[in-house]
Amino acid sequence: MRYLRTIGAVMFLLSFVTVTAHAGATKDDAVKLVQATVAYYKANGLEKTLDEIPNPKGPFNQGELYVWAYDLNITMLAHPNTSLVGQNMLDVADPTGKKYRREIAANAARDGKGWTEYKYQNPKTKEVENKITYYEKVDDLIICCGIYQK
Repeated sequence: MRYLRTIGAVMFLLSFVTVTAHAGATKDDAVKLVQATVAYYKANGLEKTLDEIPNPKGPFNQGELYVWAYDLNITMLAHPNTSLVGQNMLDVADPTGKKYRREIAANAARDGKGWTEYKYQNPKTKEVENKITYYEKVDDLIICCGIYQK
C-alpha cells in the first residue's frame, strides 16, 4: 500500500513540475508546489521530504520557485539555502519591519493554510520586491512557497 502511495505522489508531482520550471511563476504555481510537497511528505515521511526540499535538481526547487519548511515555532527545517536550516526565523523582519513569519505561524495554526505578503530581496535582481507566500500546515510542519509580484 505504501508503495502505491509513493507512486501516486510521484505521478502527481510529475504532472505539473515541468510546467512550473519557468520564470514568472504564478500564485497557482506556488499552491501546486506546496500541495505536491505535502503529498510527498504524506507518502514518504519527514526525513525524505526534508532531504528532498533543498535538492537543486529535485522537484521542489525550480530556481525562482521553491519550497521551504518551518516547524510550528518557525525554525527553518529545510530550504534550498541550507545555511538557514536550524535558525529560528520568527522575529526576523522584512525591510519594512514587518515580522511576517509571525503572521504565517498564527494563520497556519488557525486556518491550516493561507497567504502572507511582505517585502524581500530578490536574489536575481538584488532589489527589494513585493513577495507573497502560500503556506500549508501539515502535522508539525509549515510548508511554504513564495513568488515575487511585479
